Amino acid sequence: MAEFHNQGDPTVTKIPAKGAVAAAREVPDKAAATKAPAPAKAAGAAAKAAPTAASAGGAPVAAAAVPAAAPAVSAAQRFVDRFAPARAPARTPDAGDVPRPAAKPDPKLANAWKSKSAAELSEAEVLAMPEAEYMNDKQREFFRLRLLQQKNDLLSNADQTTENLREDTTIVPDPADRATIDEEHALELRTRDRERKLLKKISQSLARVETGEYGYCDETGEPIGLARLLARPTATLSLEAQQRREMKQKMFGD
Repeated sequence: MAEFHNQGDPTVTKIPAKGAVAAAREVPDKAAATKAPAPAKAAGAAAKAAPTAASAGGAPVAAAAVPAAAPAVSAAQRFVDRFAPARAPARTPDAGDVPRPAAKPDPKLANAWKSKSAAELSEAEVLAMPEAEYMNDKQREFFRLRLLQQKNDLLSNADQTTENLREDTTIVPDPADRATIDEEHALELRTRDRERKLLKKISQSLARVETGEYGYCDETGEPIGLARLLARPTATLSLEAQQRREMKQKMFGD
């Protein structure tokens, strides 16, 4: 320890020597050097433990699978999905507009129409008739009777609807029951309205039977076909002409 004498101050100030300062600096460095290898030893121990665990299990340890993040949806796409216009419902074609596999006429029934009246003929016997006999007197009578039967059924349904509306006009105290009855009446009236339009077509078809135009396409004049007429007796267009008309309606509107 060196002593410094100040002439103005009788006190003595003790300043540590250079050797003492150097020794003081070396002490923390040695302590740090002693503690520094600790993480390395820990890492080495972990590295040794991993092969030991793998050898004990007989197979390498697989890394945990990280689930893939879901793709982000842009704000513009969310706006389009939310405010996009609803798709138009697909049109359900009528039974007579759907092409059906051609029915193979039974050869055994080819001459059954000769010995039977139009009222006694079945659909299979009508289909088995030769092409040369298309829309002869018996076929026209067969379809005339079928149209009349369909017309009578529709008129009977209309009369039944009228009776139902008369019976259910009594006052119902429960509002829920009253609402149910009103909904049933509205549904039945919509059904009768569709049948009323069909009655008009039936009357037109009966007139065509009388004039001899029944069974032939209005646009091309070609035979409509027995299979289509059996499925839809009021058809006035062949299947091809009907498809062309629907295509034009889709392209240019009504």
